[in-house]
Amino acid sequence: MTKTALHLGYTGNPLDRADHMRRDAAAVQAARMNPDARFLILKDLQPLMREDKSDLYWARRSEVPSGVSILLGLDADGAPRFAVDGTPDDDIPGVPTDARVAGTLLGDGRAAIVAQARSVLDWHRRHGFCAACGSPTRLDRAGYSRLCEGCGAEHFPRVDPVVIMLAEKDGKALVGRGPRFPVGFMSALAGFVEPGESLEEAVARELYEEAGIRVHSVRLGASQPWPFPSSLMMGAFATADSFELNLDVTEISEAIWVSREEVRAVLRGEGAWTAPPPLAIAHWLLATWADSGE
Repeated sequence: MTKTALHLGYTGNPLDRADHMRRDAAAVQAARMNPDARFLILKDLQPLMREDKSDLYWARRSEVPSGVSILLGLDADGAPRFAVDGTPDDDIPGVPTDARVAGTLLGDGRAAIVAQARSVLDWHRRHGFCAACGSPTRLDRAGYSRLCEGCGAEHFPRVDPVVIMLAEKDGKALVGRGPRFPVGFMSALAGFVEPGESLEEAVARELYEEAGIRVHSVRLGASQPWPFPSSLMMGAFATADSFELNLDVTEISEAIWVSREEVRAVLRGEGAWTAPPPLAIAHWLLATWADSGE
């Protein structure tokens, strides 16, 4: 059968991130003053979109409110692109839009720009003080670090690694839902990677802790930034030793083994449960697994 070709949400960023400019304050300032420079405004971490929601709203410098500003990079023509955390004037024809909604509506590399902007600006909101000495910090490297004004420590935006995986056995895959998700919604199981742990080890540990199953033959499939606030989702598949489950009900309220045909029906909107939307890597995992055999 035809394999499913899916765009992973929040991936495919078309911008050159221009790392070479970040240490050059004069170059960054010149980029801000460039007449071709454009600014993505995020009000309460919601990016502005055009009123018809067909694209991001890229503001001119004269429209930019006060607030933390970071360099996103350069577009294909070399024009600078920035993001600003601020409240725009009421007369700007841009609509603040939830980043999940924006990612769904855009459906391509422009959503990755949203992920970049939201993750870094959210990090700045959370790191105004030094974790080493408690002194105030200030923005540096065009927004990609903060310097402590007390002890001089340099802090960088954090990314939290998360594994998200499908355990499979004899033509069945394991899906489940946590307590905060509605009945009827099922997804791949997931968990944060712990210090001193490989991705493969995290997959095996999380499946055992949450579902009580032992797995082997862990295969990494794809990765996806998830800007809520700043995770890196790493999708994987693993082979289970048995079908017997022992759920940690504080993490997993319900889990079931499903066939490929069941997953295909769900992805067509005809199944007995609901899958994550195409924006999420869990959707990619399910679609990829469903297409991998009969």
